[in-house]
Amino acid sequence: MPRSAGHFTIWPAMKFSLAVYSAPHSTQSAASALRFAKALLSERHEIYRIFFYCDGIQNGNSIAAPPQDEADLTGEWQDLQRQYNLDLVICIAAAQRRGVLSQREAERQEKLSANLAEGFELAGLGQLTDAVTNSERLVTFGG
Repeated sequence: MPRSAGHFTIWPAMKFSLAVYSAPHSTQSAASALRFAKALLSERHEIYRIFFYCDGIQNGNSIAAPPQDEADLTGEWQDLQRQYNLDLVICIAAAQRRGVLSQREAERQEKLSANLAEGFELAGLGQLTDAVTNSERLVTFGG
């Protein structure tokens, strides 16, 4: 419930989780999710978790190299994660299908290298369910 402070309405802080379904440069969805996350944090809301699913897992691909005149969304997610200690979770099944692997998964799958960006972690869909359960709002981007 908002409260009044003079001429302003103060909304209480809420706990959000975000689900990102689009790759960084295929649509504006991932960039919109990043801007939304920054806006939430600047307004002192809490982000419980950001879950990347389907093509959204490409936001955690460390070897993506966008042109110099385009935003590096992976780097921006990493900066935000470091600044606010965010939980950036990549769906492990979607990541394996699309070739994004942690060092542990690369070894387990007998692949030559890993490419999961620092600050991101691999986990199952249960982490999305947990985010829904522990957040007041789930906002999705892409799909």
